[in-house]
Amino acid sequence: MADNALMLATLVALLVGLAVGKAWERYKLQDGHWVDRRRLRASPHYLQGLNFLVANPLDPAIEEFSRAAALNDRSIDVQIVLGNLYREKGQVSRAIQVHQPLLQRPRLQRHEHVSVLLCLGLDFKQAGFIDRAIDAFSEVLRLDADNTHALTNLEKLHEDQQQWLDAYRVRETLAGLAPPEQKARHRAILAFLENELGRVALAQGNRAEARRHFEAAVDLDASVVPAYLSLGDLRAEDGDLATAIATWERVVAVSPERAYLAFDRLSRAYTSGGAPDRFAALCRRLIGGAPHDWRARLALARHLDAQGQARGGLDLVLEAIAGNPHALTLHAEAWRLLTHLGYEPALVGRYIDVSREAVFYHDPHLCLRCHYRSTELLWHCPHCHEWNSFVEERLTPAHEVPELRAAED
Repeated sequence: MADNALMLATLVALLVGLAVGKAWERYKLQDGHWVDRRRLRASPHYLQGLNFLVANPLDPAIEEFSRAAALNDRSIDVQIVLGNLYREKGQVSRAIQVHQPLLQRPRLQRHEHVSVLLCLGLDFKQAGFIDRAIDAFSEVLRLDADNTHALTNLEKLHEDQQQWLDAYRVRETLAGLAPPEQKARHRAILAFLENELGRVALAQGNRAEARRHFEAAVDLDASVVPAYLSLGDLRAEDGDLATAIATWERVVAVSPERAYLAFDRLSRAYTSGGAPDRFAALCRRLIGGAPHDWRARLALARHLDAQGQARGGLDLVLEAIAGNPHALTLHAEAWRLLTHLGYEPALVGRYIDVSREAVFYHDPHLCLRCHYRSTELLWHCPHCHEWNSFVEERLTPAHEVPELRAAED
């Protein structure tokens, strides 16, 4: 009999526990009041707001979520979404006015506190309140050290302020949290940050520290082109020309599409070392591997012109123009070579000056992630903060570029 009574009591306790759990799932104590969360989410305004949010018209979504919030102003979830919508619409002050009072709510759960702080950090960031944004994201990390959203935004803020060491430390934390398949991408970003630290040290006159950072960059990721360029510069300034040349040649090996960044350095170094023909051989090798490489043709054309072979240089430039007709640099070079061949120097000089001033059309570069445009190659996108995302935008050539003539000298 006693056993039956104990079993019955246990069963009753279990049923009571299930009932309490279901009630807690549905209801929540906020500001001393019990809130029916299921009823709130069944609100037609809440559901309609979600529909508008998915369809992406912000104004109707804001209107519906405002009505849902008015029905129950104690719901943190709706207030967070409403503030985020204001921020997306550009009404950052209203977003802050919605989000900031939520921190004063009593008995905030930890995940709610984190969510509100994260949203406030984004509000402050968009409003340009950098210090307050950094404080908000730092507070998120105090509560949730592995919050990748806060870490990512904190790193971007440090990058915007060129606080490269702080950005590096945050990226190290992110790399430690990343799954194995993402480790390589994090190493590449760390490598670019090492390169920035090297540039800072170099600007401060600390060559040894700069060298250490540049070497660390290429150790982390062998494709970090700017680190090779700077490291080669340091070695050339130290009088070690052979090692400098080998360093710049690594750019050609690891990133042939960026080889042109080392052309001037290598041309001067080969000439100083008494082997100018090495530069011509390098350009021909690049053209052979990539027939549409107009920069290698341009560099070789200038090299031939310096050796008194303007006609051979002009042929190369005309080939490059056929493959990349929008590059005014090529047209200017063609006319410069024509002057060497005796074609009306005054008029040609005027053409070169005018085309050089058309900066907007000079070799546009495009960020693959956000489509931000730049007239120069950037390693870090100022808009979306992505590293090494720029490519040169090109038009489709009118016809195929002829192969490099074997008979060229």
